[in-house]
Amino acid sequence: MSRSIAVSMLLALGAFSPTLTAQSPKSDSSRAKSPSPHAIGFGYFATLGSYWQIEAVEFGYVRRLSRGLAAISLTGRVGTFMDETAVTGGSRGMAFITTLGARTHMKRIAQLGEDERGTAIGLDMTLEASSYLASGSPFWQGSRWGAIALLPGLRIGKAAIVIGPTAFFSRGKPAVRGLLAFRAEATLAHKERQP
Repeated sequence: MSRSIAVSMLLALGAFSPTLTAQSPKSDSSRAKSPSPHAIGFGYFATLGSYWQIEAVEFGYVRRLSRGLAAISLTGRVGTFMDETAVTGGSRGMAFITTLGARTHMKRIAQLGEDERGTAIGLDMTLEASSYLASGSPFWQGSRWGAIALLPGLRIGKAAIVIGPTAFFSRGKPAVRGLLAFRAEATLAHKERQP
């Protein structure tokens, strides 16, 4: 139940943030400002499968780029291991994850609302490299491992749903798990320069 509420809130934020920005009064149309390239990203992250999985919240910095990739990000995640077979009380240990990500430009497939101020809907791809540090981990990888994830995403405005494979690398052979994340971004405001 809590997952569906979190997903609904993230999607609503992404869909309505351009509309709210468009309704804010403009002090002077001659001083049109370009959007800030800096943003804060936040969301919900989970590995997929049966038995023990990681569920976490994520929070980080997003830098939008003018050339090449659409954005790069540095994200921190804090979560716990959840036993997906348990009815109640199926949590154990903690996981701390640091992630460096690179996202492609969105391929627009639809739009909500008016042409000028509508909310774009499209597909993109994110590549992530992560470092995991865990306490009380039920995973055979132990307390430290790395991961690479390739995540196709559905983006609605400033919110996205990404799902794809992630490969865990430790001392033993690599293991592949599914990864799911619900994400949103909030643009940081420009500091106005005084004339």
